[in-house]
Amino acid sequence: MAEINNFIKTIMENDLADGKVSSIMTRFPPEPNAYLHIGHARAIINDFELAMAFNGKTNLRFDDTNPVNEGAEYVDAIIKDLEWLGYKPANVFFGSDYFEKTYDKAIELIKKGLAYVDDLSPEETTAYRGTLTEPGKNSPWRDRSVEENLKLFSEMREGKYGDGEKTLRAKIDMASPNINMRDPVLYRIIHIAHHRQGTKWCIYPMYDFAHPLQDAFEGITHSLCSIEYDNHRPLYDWVIENCEMSPAPHQYEWGRLNINNTIMSKRYLRQLVEGGYVTGYDDPRMPTLVGLRRKGFTANAIKEFILSTGLSRINSTCESSALDLCLMEEQKLSAKRAMAVIEPLEVVIDNFPEDLVEELEVLDNVENPELGKHTITFSKHIFIEKEDFIEVKPNKKWKRLALDCEVRLMNAYFVKATSVEKDENGNITLVHCTYDPTTKYGNNPSDGRKPNGTIHFVDKATAKKAKFNLFDVLIWDETEETKGLSFLERLNKDSWVVKEGYIEVSLKDTVPGDHFQFIRNGYFCTDKLSTSDELIFNRTCSLKSSFNAAAFQK
Repeated sequence: MAEINNFIKTIMENDLADGKVSSIMTRFPPEPNAYLHIGHARAIINDFELAMAFNGKTNLRFDDTNPVNEGAEYVDAIIKDLEWLGYKPANVFFGSDYFEKTYDKAIELIKKGLAYVDDLSPEETTAYRGTLTEPGKNSPWRDRSVEENLKLFSEMREGKYGDGEKTLRAKIDMASPNINMRDPVLYRIIHIAHHRQGTKWCIYPMYDFAHPLQDAFEGITHSLCSIEYDNHRPLYDWVIENCEMSPAPHQYEWGRLNINNTIMSKRYLRQLVEGGYVTGYDDPRMPTLVGLRRKGFTANAIKEFILSTGLSRINSTCESSALDLCLMEEQKLSAKRAMAVIEPLEVVIDNFPEDLVEELEVLDNVENPELGKHTITFSKHIFIEKEDFIEVKPNKKWKRLALDCEVRLMNAYFVKATSVEKDENGNITLVHCTYDPTTKYGNNPSDGRKPNGTIHFVDKATAKKAKFNLFDVLIWDETEETKGLSFLERLNKDSWVVKEGYIEVSLKDTVPGDHFQFIRNGYFCTDKLSTSDELIFNRTCSLKSSFNAAAFQK
């Protein structure tokens, strides 16, 4: 795996050398309201790998401070994703574990005169906040006494007020150039049962208040997040300082990584699932970790991809084919290479014995002989890809089968096409060939003649029917061609195509999660719905990547 090396690592090295910290402690704090996607993987991998580089630790902390869309389903899925990626957190915590301690810190701020209960509605709060160029104005409730604020805040906890009727706000500076510092809301009222706390609480801390406190409670040294939280850092530091948390954690931000034609919004992903535009969060077209896993991407390939992109404080974009390349690099020596015909065309070998089914032993992976061998068969009737045959050879560049042309059948024999049969519409239904028995295992004949290319095949006598799921981009980026189209209007209607064909007999006992390289067709994974009666394979990526290393990031 690529070595982790970025500016955050340098900060950690310096903090250890200067004695600012004695050890490294990071955390991954997902909100359990959705399935994790490839963007979350960047945070997970960097959080864990950076800590491990210094023999440090990483906590998993569920940010469950907003009960509206949170649930145990997402908690379980997130834990499984981390296990799949190969990471074991030092501790598993929930933000709700700290509700009482967080409430106590809010009381401290009230007693210091640094927080007050506000009666402004959400709309009024926004209007009072001001703009980027105009200062906000104080709430008429800003100067309530400490005693009144304590009484009202206690009544908020007791459930005496409705949703949005009151909030607890920090008293900072309504004229601050940073809008986040203009008396931000610390607590709001939500009368919804919590997935762990039930109805014990009806007031919930805001992320910007709860998060720094949770970091401090856990002894986090380096709180890592994406760059959009950069202007939240002053509030993070304000909470730590005024709640007198020691030792103080520090927040560091990195730029977001965007991937072309890839959805990186939990809201949009939820919309796709709930609207029935995809089969679920594990739809192989989805950028969720469960979707990528089902499609056939491995944890190691995702780690290599994430670490290869590096970290900086600048947002960057890369091609989705970069992830394909990482999968290909990993699988080229570890995946079994087998033959599958996705769009079959039958071929009959006229001079091959009628009842003979010949067994041929071939390497699982010609680039890695240590993987072993498997047996394929060859008989009078075989299947080839439709695209590998044309009646009349168009030019010298055509390196496949055509009438009067001879090709090598991979691991088998040389064959020459002699004639075709067609249906009433003129479509070719059968190709007649002859074979040269002296070319077994595809060896060149003694007369030195060369074949017009090499093609793969599947023997009809032992072939197993299979379905092949072929995937394309789920959604197109906004470009000049798609400008003005909505999110849903940019969905690719041809993003999932199903083909029915055949696989070689050696794959008959495949189970979900198995990985293969199908000769010339790409890297595939056995789908979770595949059974011995209905074999289903997902194409993870094609064999040829369009990835341009020089343009890896832009």
